Amino acid sequence: MARDPRADFIDDSPFPESNTVYRVHSHQDQSGTIHVNLQSPFSATDKTLWGVQFQQPITHHKGDLWHFSEEEKNHLLLATFAFTIALGLMRVGGVLGISFFGMNSWALQLLLSMPVMLLAVGPAFLLHEIGHKIVAKYYGCWAEFRSDPQGLKIGVGIAALLGFVFMAPGAVMVAGTVTRRQNGHIAIAGPLVNLSLFLIGIPLGALVYTLLGGSVPSSTSYLVEGGFDWHVMLWDCISFWVTANLILGLFNMLPFGPLDGVKVRDWSYGAWLGLTLVFTLPLVTWIFTPWSPMDLAIGLASLWM
Repeated sequence: MARDPRADFIDDSPFPESNTVYRVHSHQDQSGTIHVNLQSPFSATDKTLWGVQFQQPITHHKGDLWHFSEEEKNHLLLATFAFTIALGLMRVGGVLGISFFGMNSWALQLLLSMPVMLLAVGPAFLLHEIGHKIVAKYYGCWAEFRSDPQGLKIGVGIAALLGFVFMAPGAVMVAGTVTRRQNGHIAIAGPLVNLSLFLIGIPLGALVYTLLGGSVPSSTSYLVEGGFDWHVMLWDCISFWVTANLILGLFNMLPFGPLDGVKVRDWSYGAWLGLTLVFTLPLVTWIFTPWSPMDLAIGLASLWM
């Protein structure tokens, strides 16, 4: 007879292969009481400016899986806002890009880049986190997104100074009791969302390539004399969509620190290895050959052009 996993709360398992119960984002004191840790990394200024807080009661929502509290919405908006600024700065090469574009042109490029990058990369980040949330709530856990203000500040600073994005905007906080298998399902949901978005991006890229008359824009500037070049903006939108989902998916599958790969490998080595290879192979091919992920879209478009 299988051992009830809830017994892990009161005694050690006599079976080395028992299905361990995970207490997600919690700790147990000497009396046996389980506490959920949601200590706030926000300063008083951050809370006043953004209207966000961490010290609110944790309750299981009685609504559907897509329920978002007002507090969670504030955190999502804050993370999305900072992420959009960082992506825009990356697109114009950070503040060093001023010397290349000139101040006025650089500022216009930045303003145009932010909405383009939000449409291109925003879903990769937002839907990844929502994937974790939906699966966690399906398993009966409390799950809400919380931004990391320190990670947002550092990410925007790196983008401004160095012209690339390396940011920890936040994560879905999960409170509840789950098995190893359920914990793996919660973790793998985010990367699977990225894989789905990558696959959706291929036919979208084929459609964009067709709209552009079967050619890839040679310019990288959004500005042309008398206006802006929507061809470059549209191509950037879909190409960043495809590559961002590949990169974000692979990064989160790394089996280190708090990344999803640690929990997925702990649940199933086969699932971890398989999904990691799915993300790795196209990226390795892209790095070491003339091929790029957008060639899949161009090849698909050639079937009907």
